[in-house]
Amino acid sequence: MACDTWREKVDLYLDGELPAADASALNVHMRTCADCAADALGRVQLKRAVAVAAGSRYQPSAQLRAKVQSKIAASVATKPARVGVNWWWRIAVPLVAVVVVAVAIGLHERNAQTARQNTYSELADLHVSTLASATPFDVISTDRHTVKPWFQGRIPFTFNLPELQGSDFTLLGARVSYLDQSPGAHLIYQLRKHEISVFIFQNPGSDSNATSQPAPIHALSFNMESWTQDGLRYFVVGDVGQSDIEALAKLLRGAA
Repeated sequence: MACDTWREKVDLYLDGELPAADASALNVHMRTCADCAADALGRVQLKRAVAVAAGSRYQPSAQLRAKVQSKIAASVATKPARVGVNWWWRIAVPLVAVVVVAVAIGLHERNAQTARQNTYSELADLHVSTLASATPFDVISTDRHTVKPWFQGRIPFTFNLPELQGSDFTLLGARVSYLDQSPGAHLIYQLRKHEISVFIFQNPGSDSNATSQPAPIHALSFNMESWTQDGLRYFVVGDVGQSDIEALAKLLRGAA
């Protein structure tokens, strides 16, 4: 019966609508209940599959765009020229060009924002599904000098981990995770009774010396922080306060 009560709240938990106290209690319950953890993992995978399908459903194909463009070009070519309207076209064409550019910029920014939100949601899902898994770690160690070498040959880049002595954070272990089919490092830290995921991926097409300022993010019921540094993209995800996320992010930036 207790599991039935929790399962009624899993969807609210995954959508970030469960009160913090209930979310923390459900998180603890899933670590000891394989059935509830499997149920949560299945819902995460279904949610991700639906998001991918919905995101691509209304994308026009290249063939459709080419067909529309050819019809417009043919229509313009067959229209007879009318005397006295040349002056109108001289004004209208630049105005139309300005409107098209403005719309294109707006669509690009909206698509970029949607892509970022999808990335944050996917990472939140990875965080939840990892903690709900019966085997959350591929390597279990509190020693950064054990965890970092484990990734050699498993991901196409290297990174540094911070010294945690004197801090409230503890390294629990790590695994390989994938974002946009690219492998990266997924490290799990503990703060008090909470787990925090740190994801590190290559930042494609970026200047290896470029560094962006950290940006606080809230996705589902989790606080996050993201930044780029030395050609890598970092994400810190957890159900702790934003100040705790920032503290761990600061340690990671100092090590890098």
